[in-house]
Amino acid sequence: MFRYAEKGRIQDYLFSLIEMADEANRTAFLEIQGRMIESTGKMKQVQNQMRSKEAEKKRAYLTLEELKQLPDDTNVYKSIGRTFVLESKAALMNEQENKLKDSEASIISLQSSKEYLEKQIAEVENNLRELLQQDPGLARQIMSMNV
Repeated sequence: MFRYAEKGRIQDYLFSLIEMADEANRTAFLEIQGRMIESTGKMKQVQNQMRSKEAEKKRAYLTLEELKQLPDDTNVYKSIGRTFVLESKAALMNEQENKLKDSEASIISLQSSKEYLEKQIAEVENNLRELLQQDPGLARQIMSMNV
């Protein structure tokens, strides 16, 4: 049997193990939280870029459609800042077609980035869920915090 002094040391040892586990879980939580913030920030950035490219694509498409209706000998002007510069219809149409293609390519690339980030966010959510299921005390601490 344990003597009283040894029993006290064992309890102290067990309490220190519990505290270390709590500290490890808190550290893991903070790491997961940081990854979640980073991933959602990147996701918002990608979504904003996609909206911008969609608007650019639509603008190029509508401009192209209007240019197609004009006769070939019509004077067309390109806006450069506050200035309008005379250009040939063919050059302006070519420029708008290039903008349209570039926007489509960018959208495709951004879509794949978005899918990757969605998977990353789902993984982080699962890690957080597992951590909170593993340590209900940590979950209670988090829920009791004032936001």
